[in-house]
Amino acid sequence: MLAFKSSKKDSTQDHELLQQYQETTDLKVLGNLYQRHTEMVYYVCLRYLQDPELSKDAVMNIFEELIYKVNKQEIKDFPRWLYVLSKNHCLMYLRSQKNKSQISLDEFVKYPEDLHQYEHHDEKEEQLTAMEGCLEKLPDKQQQSVRLFFLEEKCYKEISDSTGYSLNEVKSYIQNGKRNLKNCMEAWNERQ
Repeated sequence: MLAFKSSKKDSTQDHELLQQYQETTDLKVLGNLYQRHTEMVYYVCLRYLQDPELSKDAVMNIFEELIYKVNKQEIKDFPRWLYVLSKNHCLMYLRSQKNKSQISLDEFVKYPEDLHQYEHHDEKEEQLTAMEGCLEKLPDKQQQSVRLFFLEEKCYKEISDSTGYSLNEVKSYIQNGKRNLKNCMEAWNERQ
């Protein structure tokens, strides 16, 4: 378990340590400065992430982020600046997790859960083949977006970066592709 310490040092001493780090880039100095505020950082993270283990990880990640950001900005009030940095770190983490929706392909292929896993293997194989056929029938942009999202488990941002589509286009292609794929699979199931 991480031990977080909070020190009641005044901001003048924070400023001196910050200035010393900026002049020497000695990580021990930055570590001493950060250690004074780790309890605050932890509770900010806990407030947003609502998970003690994720919050502890975030405290460590924020320190790593601090190493690079502290020399890029003019910091007048370190505790306030660190609070905002911590809050933004957590919000970015939550946003990245929100874009990684966990939707399985089982949503498209119905498996009888109460039967033995090896029974109806041929039926499952037919459903997967039908799903692949339905996927091939989608318009190219929908097909590409659906494949990247569901099969390669890419988030919206990664799909946008790799395809050049805007985030709204990616979301639309996935939503429409998912609907079209579902309709195609339902039509296939009715024919069976």
